[in-house]
Amino acid sequence: MNISKWCVSAVLALSASGLCLGLPAQAVQLADGRTYFVQPPRFEGATATQKTAYFWGSTYYFTLSIPKNAGESLQKVMIAPEDGPDRARFDVSQTEVGAKTGDREVRVPLREVIQDPKTREIMVTFNEPVAPGSVVRIGLYAVRNPDVGGVYLYGVTAYPTGEQPYGQFLGYGRIQITDPSFFRRGFF
Repeated sequence: MNISKWCVSAVLALSASGLCLGLPAQAVQLADGRTYFVQPPRFEGATATQKTAYFWGSTYYFTLSIPKNAGESLQKVMIAPEDGPDRARFDVSQTEVGAKTGDREVRVPLREVIQDPKTREIMVTFNEPVAPGSVVRIGLYAVRNPDVGGVYLYGVTAYPTGEQPYGQFLGYGRIQITDPSFFRRGFF
């Protein structure tokens, strides 16, 4: 049984057992207060505007779609770089988020964007939650790309609204950084 079918089965079992408390239809809140997505957002992918090593001023985009049957709105997203040969240097104060619902596109105001100095995880919290049926695009500004070319992975976790939201890991964003061409040709 795949994980999505298991999650739906678990939600149905929780609903039938009476563990879900007073939330709108399809929302899941356990007796201990934790909230879950009925259907988690889907990670659509990641890309960067500039993919050359040591490049100054690139934006890394992470796109998520929130299904109409999510049961909860999206409140925050964590983007966690995996260990690699180097790391991009982000200026989280320049983070921008946009959302599209149908034909309507809006900029999403941010409550806060923080980066853990040890793990380098970036938590993007929206001022107002983004409703189901929307596509969200998070733009992280990289002051500088990694110094070394390679494949860089970023784990993406989505959190629903609620006092104790349960983060749902959505997958990895893959950014391919290339070494400058003069390094590949052996000029140095």
